[in-house]
Amino acid sequence: PTRTRTALDSVDRMLVRRDEGLIQLFDPPFDQGALDPGYIKGYVPGVRENGGQYTHAAVWTAMAFAAVGDGERALELARLIDPVRHGMDPQRWQGEPYVLAADVYRSPGHIGRAGWTWYTGSAGWMLRLLLESLLGLQRDGDHLRVIPGTPKAFGNYEIDYRQGATLWRIRVLGDGVVRRLSLDGITVSDFRIPLLDDGGEHTVEVQRG
Repeated sequence: PTRTRTALDSVDRMLVRRDEGLIQLFDPPFDQGALDPGYIKGYVPGVRENGGQYTHAAVWTAMAFAAVGDGERALELARLIDPVRHGMDPQRWQGEPYVLAADVYRSPGHIGRAGWTWYTGSAGWMLRLLLESLLGLQRDGDHLRVIPGTPKAFGNYEIDYRQGATLWRIRVLGDGVVRRLSLDGITVSDFRIPLLDDGGEHTVEVQRG
């Protein structure tokens, strides 16, 4: 819907700090004003929820762009959050380069510094962003669906999915919406892959166009 896209465009314009490598929860932080949002005002301005990046919300922002079909911005924001990229500047990051931080500072003198590494549920959401929102692998009861959200330049990709003793080798080809899905060479009309744990290995091909 138009209102959703307008809201997301506002988030991008006002809260995504590409030059600083972070996505703010809100701006400006609560500091000297009379408004009292609760405990977050106790944090230094620009730290954690008080005007810094709260990584749960940053990941949800990328997921929201994927949900409205803007895979290009969703992937861009996923890369912006990526701790490996942050770890390229260890003096600034001051955290492990392989661990998502619960928050990223925006306070003067500490912009881009990791806070609360390891202690965060945002890592689980990051996995869902990459696997479900972008690569499109979604569990639907006893079936799998593949609804890719990657942009055109991303190209083809493969996913190996295992349940129990059974392996599904999934190849996603082309770009755009899914036009055809086949399981072991047979077209699946409802685009749903039954998860039968038969101990075998199955080939899934997803054709976009």
